[in-house]
Amino acid sequence: MIPVSESVVREAAPWIAEGRRPTIGVAVITYTAKKMLPHCLPPLLASPLKPRVLVVNSSSNDGTVELAQEMGAETLVVPRRSFNHGMTREHARRVLGTDIVVMITPDAYATSPDMIGHLVAPIVDGLAAVTYARQIPHTGAGIFERFAREFNYPPESHIRSYDERARWGSFLYFCSDSCAAWSNPALDAIDGIGPTLTMEDAIGAAKLLQRGHRIAYVAEAIVHHSHTYSLKQEFRRMFDVGYERRRQKELLLSSGGDEARGSRYVKALMRQLLREQPHLILYAVLQNAAKLAGYKLGYHAMNLPRSWIPRLSGQDFYWTSEAFELREGREWGEIPARSPS
Repeated sequence: MIPVSESVVREAAPWIAEGRRPTIGVAVITYTAKKMLPHCLPPLLASPLKPRVLVVNSSSNDGTVELAQEMGAETLVVPRRSFNHGMTREHARRVLGTDIVVMITPDAYATSPDMIGHLVAPIVDGLAAVTYARQIPHTGAGIFERFAREFNYPPESHIRSYDERARWGSFLYFCSDSCAAWSNPALDAIDGIGPTLTMEDAIGAAKLLQRGHRIAYVAEAIVHHSHTYSLKQEFRRMFDVGYERRRQKELLLSSGGDEARGSRYVKALMRQLLREQPHLILYAVLQNAAKLAGYKLGYHAMNLPRSWIPRLSGQDFYWTSEAFELREGREWGEIPARSPS
């Protein structure tokens, strides 16, 4: 592991020099999550670290907020039009105001109240500025969901730094805000989390790594988290990823493209299917074709008719949101440039 400079450690973990324990907050980003909260919140609220737990809801009006309050969490409601994966998390971390903030989605269920303690330990000790948890599939998940978790979340922890980009390639910046922890002082130093269609976690991690910080994968911090997606959903998710990777290519693709890791993923998946469920190989071909098509179209979305974009995207609400207007409305010719005052 490559040593990190003292100045970088001071920036990410000022509490070490101050001789105190850092404060910890948890932001649970929700929409129509009432059925998930009984599984998600108890381990967080029972953490021995006694973090502030803030449930952020984008106006779903399904009882999520009321149940969160009954269970003992703080709540914050944001208008649906104002919701954005980056801006909403930025708002939440500023409301919490803690030294460390854990970002988690309501469908990520910690396996133990000690999960938060494991997750934040590298940040507390000044070893990293961002960490992310090991994800294992929910009970009953199929082979595609299981394989994805096994491929991306191995049982061994590790720490990555920018100086190791030749080794890791584009995976250097991999992170998942389904369950991740961040040093708030380090985020302040990169002006926080900005508006984005998706991949706010990888974008934040990349900026921190290029500043000299490190990212830690903490295999001891475990959450159940997996999804079963249709081919259409896979296409639309990857459309968003391709779109954002194109916008952030100087940042996210500076250490290499995604092709090598994607090829390893497909080959390993096919080998496992051949051993265990060969009848699913044809579906796997279709699934990966849908992902690739979505990614490629998203990457070249600026060349497509504007009216197509919300239909191809997995987040149709984004294209009329405040974040879209703020970040890229003028690029699509939808917001006139302001005259100089």
